[in-house]
Amino acid sequence: MTTSSHSGNAAKAGVGFGSALAITISWSVNKSILWAILHGIFSWFYVIYYALTRNG
Repeated sequence: MTTSSHSGNAAKAGVGFGSALAITISWSVNKSILWAILHGIFSWFYVIYYALTRNG
């Protein structure tokens, strides 16, 4: 395996983890499957938004 192959796998894993995290956060806040799907599509953008705007 080449270095670019390893970095490609890492990027895919990061995107997958970001989507799962966004879906989990969205579900715990909204209890809506449609919002969870939408936030999963935006993945890391929603995670960062949530981290910056939550109270506490």
